Amino acid sequence: MMGTTNDGALGRLDEARDYVRTQSELVPRLAIIAGSGLSALGDLLDDATRVSYADIPYMHAPTVVGHRGELVLGTLESVPVAVLSGRVHAYEGHPMEDVVFGARLVARLGATQVLITNAAGGIQPWLIPGTLCRIVDHINHTGLNPLSGPNIEALGPRFPDMSEAYSRRLGDSLEAAARASSTTLMSGIYCAVQGPSYETPAEIRMLRAMGATLVGMSTVFESIALNHMGVEVCGLSVVTNHAAGVSAQKLSHAEVKETANMVKPKLLALMRAFARELAS
Repeated sequence: MMGTTNDGALGRLDEARDYVRTQSELVPRLAIIAGSGLSALGDLLDDATRVSYADIPYMHAPTVVGHRGELVLGTLESVPVAVLSGRVHAYEGHPMEDVVFGARLVARLGATQVLITNAAGGIQPWLIPGTLCRIVDHINHTGLNPLSGPNIEALGPRFPDMSEAYSRRLGDSLEAAARASSTTLMSGIYCAVQGPSYETPAEIRMLRAMGATLVGMSTVFESIALNHMGVEVCGLSVVTNHAAGVSAQKLSHAEVKETANMVKPKLLALMRAFARELAS
């Protein structure tokens, strides 16, 4: 649904925020962005209010299978939480402002901490499908940046620092949650490519030489936009497939969905433990 007024990017964000507040008065402390096949994260919340992206001014619905397209507000282990159940991608033809609109929206709703999740390819052979991997840093290999163009001073500075794009403090809480829930959690560097085609084996060898351990088509734009706003960010990849050339298997989105569904129980257990860590 399109809004009735347009005062630029900030005005669109605030119109969307004001609409969401007519549906729920909850002010989230934590927001979770659910990646491909991970929309079940929205089912974790108690006393949940669900708001379709189609009803939020200026919010675009995802076109990729595995992204529900709803904002869920509720509580998890007593922590007020907002879950973006699905995201839009640059490869769908959206401008950067729309790609990061949801991430900026949950920050405008009050979230000071955001966990960004994604389905990723494992560049290293030891990152087998089904592995959960904490993101400790990223490489933006897309040639795109959500902060290009005039700076929105009300959101953040022209040149935001990215030396700790993924909060060590939140990362430590995620590690503690993994121990508490008996979940194996690896760590790695996520490289974003534009997509939608999967990478070639030669490209994967290049990314490995650059120091990347994970590859995907999202996350870095949201991380940049949130760091710009002073929001604490944590990243989590679900390794859903070996990257091209790591194994002989052909890549498909069906495999991504199948693996994401397979790891759902341990992912949900980790999220509950993570919320308990934050609550304590």
